[in-house]
Amino acid sequence: MTTLNELNAISPIDGRYRSKTQNLAPFFSEEALIKYRVLVEVEYFIALCEIPLPQLQDINSDLFESLRNIYKNFSTEDALWIKETEKVTNHDVKAVEYFIKDAFEKLGLSQHKEFIHFGLTSQDINNTAIPLSTKEAFEQVYMPSLIAVISKLKELSVEWKDIPMLARTHGQPASPTRLGKEILVFVERLEEQMRLLFNIPFAAKFGGATGNFNAHHVAYPQIDWKQFGTKFVEIGLGLQHSFPTTQIEHYDHFAAFFDGLKRINNIIIDLDRDIWTYVSMDYFKQKIKAGEIGSSAMPHKVNPIDFENSEGNLGIANAIFEHLAAKLPISRLQRDLTDSTVLRNIGVPVGHTIIAFEATLKGLNKLLLNESKFAEDLEKNWAVVAEAIQTILRREAYPNPYEALKGLTRTNEAIDKNAIHNFIATLEVSDSVRAELMAITPSNYTGI
Repeated sequence: MTTLNELNAISPIDGRYRSKTQNLAPFFSEEALIKYRVLVEVEYFIALCEIPLPQLQDINSDLFESLRNIYKNFSTEDALWIKETEKVTNHDVKAVEYFIKDAFEKLGLSQHKEFIHFGLTSQDINNTAIPLSTKEAFEQVYMPSLIAVISKLKELSVEWKDIPMLARTHGQPASPTRLGKEILVFVERLEEQMRLLFNIPFAAKFGGATGNFNAHHVAYPQIDWKQFGTKFVEIGLGLQHSFPTTQIEHYDHFAAFFDGLKRINNIIIDLDRDIWTYVSMDYFKQKIKAGEIGSSAMPHKVNPIDFENSEGNLGIANAIFEHLAAKLPISRLQRDLTDSTVLRNIGVPVGHTIIAFEATLKGLNKLLLNESKFAEDLEKNWAVVAEAIQTILRREAYPNPYEALKGLTRTNEAIDKNAIHNFIATLEVSDSVRAELMAITPSNYTGI
């Protein structure tokens, strides 16, 4: 059997881009899913001991750290043991249960091993393990990557805050702006979406076979199992307890989360396309790395490939995020199995997103400002100060100022500084107003 490597992997996130996505493996790989299942099973057993159930009250809490070491020291060999067992059981969660029972025997807890997975169904484990792993991947990998992009944008917005730039609404010359401000727009958009994202809880289902704690209640009717479940999920695991549910989590919060990630990706796509366009307009040059080839046929080219790479990866990520958000909240009656294979793919769009964020960041770090091009475009477009002139004339109650400027600017003749100043000279206004108008240029008419 061929050993999996970067050259024979089917998916580029595990092949070509492996170096960029390997930090996600501890959260979204098959081994990671198994480890998180073990974590939930062990913590659940400890929580039963802390009630305590009568049959578990003799377990010394000093043993808890040894129990936690079952998942803290979880190895690839342990995962392989479970996968081999799964070949016999044909049930992934049951194989995890057998692994923990084997560990209990080694710890001298054989008489208590039937309380592993006590009263639970597989989805009590999956619907806590998967949101927990996703939450930790979000906090430890996704957020640092996104924050790095935002931090770079903030840095550039400050560096370029005084660079006047011709705006282009509908692709046409429009009232001037500043480059730093236009970059800051993306910072604000991304930070606003982050704030919305932080309000979406990572929710977990935990309530037995069909969500009613049936088995728990019939065995120990005196215990408030709803209170137990909420405490275990929210205090023990740091998730939000969904209740009531069917056999599975209803995934509405997950859907909102994936939609939120998709919106952030759309903003980055918007940024990628804008910067790509500015490069094509010669507003930016790009730093050249020794030995790199821009085009196999045209030696002069330095292509904006980082922004193109980012846009492509974000498109793939969004297609999968969209499917996750649309599919997961829908399940026939008390449950069907369609969520199972879908949930195993959460790491795929997150992987493509991380690849994209790194590509965007790389591209931003290669930009070289071509300030003379900004000035050249502004100087070629004196017509854009017409808005400023007609607004001041409105303030001064000058008759039909818009129409007067429209007649000047809507012509096939070049509107340059002389044309604007000659027009101002014909206006019947005070000397102070005329001086005010003469002082306006495309480079200083940039607002606040």
